[in-house]
Amino acid sequence: MGGSKGSLSDAVSRLSWDDLRIVKTLSDCGNRADTAKKLGINVSTVSRRVAQVEKTLGVTLFDHRRSGYMLTAEGAELRALAERVELDIVSVARRVSRTDQGPLGKLRITTSDSLLLYFLTPIIADFKAQNEGITIEVLVGNQTLSLARDESDIAIRATRKPSESLVGRKLANIAWAAYGSTRIAPAAQPFAEGQPWVSYSSALEGLKATPYVDNRVEPHCISYRTDSVAAASVAIAAGLGFGFLPCMLGDITPGLVRVGPVVPELQDELWLLTHQDIRKSGRVKAFMRFCTAAVAERKPLVEGQLSLPVT
Repeated sequence: MGGSKGSLSDAVSRLSWDDLRIVKTLSDCGNRADTAKKLGINVSTVSRRVAQVEKTLGVTLFDHRRSGYMLTAEGAELRALAERVELDIVSVARRVSRTDQGPLGKLRITTSDSLLLYFLTPIIADFKAQNEGITIEVLVGNQTLSLARDESDIAIRATRKPSESLVGRKLANIAWAAYGSTRIAPAAQPFAEGQPWVSYSSALEGLKATPYVDNRVEPHCISYRTDSVAAASVAIAAGLGFGFLPCMLGDITPGLVRVGPVVPELQDELWLLTHQDIRKSGRVKAFMRFCTAAVAERKPLVEGQLSLPVT
């Protein structure tokens, strides 16, 4: 940013968190209308506050282009400051208000659709029945939401490398095996020439099952790809082809039958994670204890021990 170091520091110190938040949100949204809607203020307020910040600092923060508001180099520096302040505010607020909080309020859980459908949903239902004061919000996706930014409280993930910024525990190993539709599997051999297969698209290329199938099945035999493990299970049950699934999904999905043994090299890990700032929150501790015990009871299912390998 321009100006002398001392005068600039003084100018920045006069900015409020609201000023920084408006600059950050405008850079995220790219236009004033979406920014105003997200922050619950008027469009004119967005324009006025940005203009005031630019006047205070003596710099231009945004280039107003046809495609939207684009940060200048000085604007990018201020946005970086806003991100640091945001993390500090979230961290302090958690420590002050949540340390001694009982199991009340909203609990946000992020996980994948394949873990949620048949496996986690009953666990969450049982937990909710015992904790009426907690409301549950589940965010589904394969991307890890930022627990540091207060987007979620708990993450339940299939991973071998949980983020170092999170704390939690490994609950079990996740076994994978091949499955087919109950309508066609008994009369077919999965890896026989010409058999159709269901596999995964590039969005899930990190799955070990993706290269495993690609190295064993001719490309023209892969009739269906998807970026969702849960969607793959439905496709297999519908008869679109054979496919690899985690046993905790495949063994309890209607219309599916295991057509091969557990494949050790496809094994993954099930982790229950939270952010260190809220690990002592009453509702977080309550759910983590409950989920850990519930998964322990279901560990044979997760580790593929409930269904005998097909010979």
